[in-house]
Amino acid sequence: MFVIGSPRSGSTLLERMLASHSMIAGGPEPHLITPLAHLGYYDTVSAAPYDHLRAVDAIRGFVAELPDGERDYLDACRAYTDVLYGRALAKSGKQRFLDKTPAYGLVLPFLARLYPRAKYVVLTRHPAAIFCSFAESFFEGDFEAANAFNPILDRYVPALARFLRERPVPLCHVRYEDLVADPERWMREIFEFLGVPFEASAIDYGKHEHSNKGLGDPTGVHKHTRPSTASIEKWAKQLAGDEKNLKLVRSLTDRLDPADLATWGYDKKTLYAPIDEGRVPGIAPRKKKLSDRLDRHSLERWLLLELRRNIHHNAFGRLVKKVRFVCDVLLR
Repeated sequence: MFVIGSPRSGSTLLERMLASHSMIAGGPEPHLITPLAHLGYYDTVSAAPYDHLRAVDAIRGFVAELPDGERDYLDACRAYTDVLYGRALAKSGKQRFLDKTPAYGLVLPFLARLYPRAKYVVLTRHPAAIFCSFAESFFEGDFEAANAFNPILDRYVPALARFLRERPVPLCHVRYEDLVADPERWMREIFEFLGVPFEASAIDYGKHEHSNKGLGDPTGVHKHTRPSTASIEKWAKQLAGDEKNLKLVRSLTDRLDPADLATWGYDKKTLYAPIDEGRVPGIAPRKKKLSDRLDRHSLERWLLLELRRNIHHNAFGRLVKKVRFVCDVLLR
């Protein structure tokens, strides 16, 4: 089973609750599917340590000569992931395996071909909330740098909307705001869709053991032991007190297709109602203190941001390029 959602949509929270079920094994994001999707038969990468452009023609020509063509290729890809998923499931001692990797939202056509009979839970969240969380979590509140690095709304909103409209696989759609406001109702519905009995104790995910290794965002879910509504309008409070970033985020959502937003569960005309109607008080942007970064994940994010800042135009960046060149020479 798969949880499909963009980064910062609350997918780690949902994974924690699902993995708290006695039958479901979850864990850190494995990113098994994304590399397979870019081997050349469907999509390719922009650069690789081999001739990836020649590989595209070669693999497509090779697969075309197989007895069942594309079906044989998918069987081979599935054999790889089945072994890894199966070994992880066997180690867990549970009956169902859950993969929550946000990047899969950008390779959904391939994933649907690969696992057409899997169960998919699609999680959507207010797009402004997603982007604000992305900018605050990874870019210290630098909204322009966040969008320049990864325009996540442009990438994920159309991809997930198409998936929800076409429904090529069995899926259950839930909005983040609805999930945290009424977790019992929605977890009951999700568990029923997944074919496992409802376990109310899974909602209190903080009372269960979970791995914090690998990718994902365990820091946010550690603040509570069960879903909380505290973050539902946090984005609005942030933007109401910050005209510059409000203008930027509005421009990002303005270019989204209203039909895609409606499929996600949001009306483009009322997207900023909490701000436009004055329902939330603005809060001034707060510079994070060192005490806010004392856990490993926060320290890693802060350090990466500081090292990356202006790296193409400063002495540290020039040093990194020289070291990379020397390493390339030594390793070629």
